[in-house]
Amino acid sequence: MNPIIPFASNVLMPLFPMILISITTVVVMIAIAMKRSNFVAGTLSVIGLNAALVVVLIQLLGGNPDSILHGLYELFTPSQGLIAPLFAVDSFAQFNMVIILISSLACFTLAYGYIEGYGDNKEELYLLMLISTLGALFMVCADNLASFFVSLELLSVPLYGMLAYTYARGKSLEAGFKYLILSATASATMLMGMALIYSNTGTLSFRQIGMAIVPMFQNGMIMPILVVGTALMLFGIAFKLSAVPFHTWTSDVYQGAPAPVATFLGSVSKVAMMALGLRFLLSTATLALPAINTLIVVIASLSMIIGNVLALRQHNIKRLLAYSSIAHIGYVLAIISAVKVESAGFVSLYMAVYAFTTIGAFGVVTIMSSPYKRQGEAELVENFQGIFWQRPVLTAVLTVMLLSLAGIPLTAGFISKFFAIFATVSAQSWWLTAMIIVGSAISLYYYLNLMVTLFRRPQEVQPHDAVNHWGIQAGGIMVLLVTLAVLYFGIFPETLSKIITLVRIY
Repeated sequence: MNPIIPFASNVLMPLFPMILISITTVVVMIAIAMKRSNFVAGTLSVIGLNAALVVVLIQLLGGNPDSILHGLYELFTPSQGLIAPLFAVDSFAQFNMVIILISSLACFTLAYGYIEGYGDNKEELYLLMLISTLGALFMVCADNLASFFVSLELLSVPLYGMLAYTYARGKSLEAGFKYLILSATASATMLMGMALIYSNTGTLSFRQIGMAIVPMFQNGMIMPILVVGTALMLFGIAFKLSAVPFHTWTSDVYQGAPAPVATFLGSVSKVAMMALGLRFLLSTATLALPAINTLIVVIASLSMIIGNVLALRQHNIKRLLAYSSIAHIGYVLAIISAVKVESAGFVSLYMAVYAFTTIGAFGVVTIMSSPYKRQGEAELVENFQGIFWQRPVLTAVLTVMLLSLAGIPLTAGFISKFFAIFATVSAQSWWLTAMIIVGSAISLYYYLNLMVTLFRRPQEVQPHDAVNHWGIQAGGIMVLLVTLAVLYFGIFPETLSKIITLVRIY
């Protein structure tokens, strides 16, 4: 038998979604070289993303022998688990891949209408987003320090160009430059942490690192250099997640980024980084180190309080959502610190809901700002004053997203926040429980204040408005579907509760 066949079957097929995105990137590049067309480049990108999403859904849902997808499942996933020494394709990775691909599709559809009015070359934005999506998919499967770093950079480097893509706006160029400098610093910090961990354990594999640490921990012989290395890794992860005190870049970058790119940064990037960070902490057993757990508690507590407090005085909706994201990352870190080994399902649930609500909220900003205008976007709170009287459906979308972010019942955000509190209470982490409740109480003010603004008397002159029939365009349809999903999972939460039991790290 040809040895290439079992290799392709056991190694390549579980990674087939990434292969599809890679092929899509090359096809889009060739299409751009042949003829520049926003429609062609955007359509090819969406087709590739949908194909990858179908394959991941087959892998995730077809494992049941009684499922009608089981035959396709055997074709696309003949074996699951550890893929070579670098990647692990398990239910945790596959679920997060689904969220990443759905979020990417939403960002692509929003970007299509937004970039239509851009006077320079438009099509390269799709290439950058495809490559960054590919990095995100690899991140959720990474099971080795080498694949950790390479996949993270594959996500981050295209983001520099995406943030500065509308370079004619000074704030966009500033956002790309700031993220470039600070992200490179965070990557260097993580690289130093990896070197220290390797010097202490002699391996790059997450699981082998864990096998080396557990005996040390049991014998009380944990080396300080290992704790320092893990702390440096944690600091780099916290920067990428914009957790306090590594959050100072977040508001400026969100404000300067083109609205679809801010959506991508707040959804795809955050989901991928949280999944990668959680796998690292659990598989290497470093979360069991008391010093590391204490650091996570401190970072989570500061993020929940400072993120919400800083959002109180914001008059720019993109900055408000940026500080809100800091607080939500704090809620997720609280779950990780409290429930530790069982946190994969809880974290996946929370990040999925957060990604959808972020897409909905930033989607409204994108629709109000589309097509691209040199003079700026609809980012000030006053730009949304009284839009209910002109755009009632769009107002309803933003209202639902704000209610979900605030954790109000009958939205998916309430269910995710309920499980966050449930997880911390079950672990008897009363301090973290209190921080979640206090942070949520503070957030009610600025969420409800923005909602009230939507229904006030409209301004006489409105510099920004959504195009007519926005709801039947690709971006509008995606935002409406996300809104329906947030409401559906809030009213019928059984599906979300199953995620906690089904999503596991291999």
